[in-house]
Amino acid sequence: MASAHVEAPAADANAGLPDYLLDPNAVMKDVDAKWRYNQPPDYTNTRKIWAQTKTQNHTAASLPSLVENLVKNWEVEASFKTDISDWRTIDYPNFTFSINGAAPVTGEYMLKVGTYNAILTSNEYYSPEKSDFSSSHKTFKRMIPTFAWEVLEVYSGPPTVSFKWRHWGVMKNDYVGVNDKGEKVTIPAHGDTIDIQGVAIAKVDSAVRLQAVEIFYDPLEVFRQIAKKSEVKKTELPSGSKEDLTTLLHGEGYAAEKSQAGIASAGCPFMPGENRE
Repeated sequence: MASAHVEAPAADANAGLPDYLLDPNAVMKDVDAKWRYNQPPDYTNTRKIWAQTKTQNHTAASLPSLVENLVKNWEVEASFKTDISDWRTIDYPNFTFSINGAAPVTGEYMLKVGTYNAILTSNEYYSPEKSDFSSSHKTFKRMIPTFAWEVLEVYSGPPTVSFKWRHWGVMKNDYVGVNDKGEKVTIPAHGDTIDIQGVAIAKVDSAVRLQAVEIFYDPLEVFRQIAKKSEVKKTELPSGSKEDLTTLLHGEGYAAEKSQAGIASAGCPFMPGENRE
């Protein structure tokens, strides 16, 4: 299906658009916002990989470009702004998010559990219920250091925007997570690209802020691709340990990496790696 055809707005019309529609890095310039790790993240590597390996070349200020920038800025805010009142890309009182027709959740819920745990379902490789914000981000950011994102097609324009998206990156490091049985799951890195696609329906207000986001995709596909070549190792986590889950999964060194890996990071709009989109 072809993308919805929308003429690129004239330059003077662009001046009236929110910056987060025209610049994928707009919200990272919000120096007064409350940032996780006390400063905006660095998406330099992600933007570079995106430019080198994307499949689409959207005209600047076209509808696909505007949608792509909106979602990228929203992902930055959802992953790294710790005060939801600082999220400029959403209509805060009305914002909800849902996956595959499930009951919608609020922005506060996403902020509490993390974007990974908000979009994934429990399975033999991973469990959102048994993970927390810190462990989930370490699991996926370490495995895929650069996870880019693009809009493939836009099917309808505002106020209800429907579009197809792609999320991809190379599995450079081992997958280490906790599954639905509470076991530690380790899968050796295979060095191939993980490529996930899905569709989304986003309702926006008159200021082009997100009011409701519905994502439809196969949440198990990422794990099928992760485990496609390698032996899956499952071990019991020590019971009664005073260590936090992230340390139990990733070792003592994770805390020392936090400031570096957390800041040089980018997330996933629909799945927030260390450098993601």
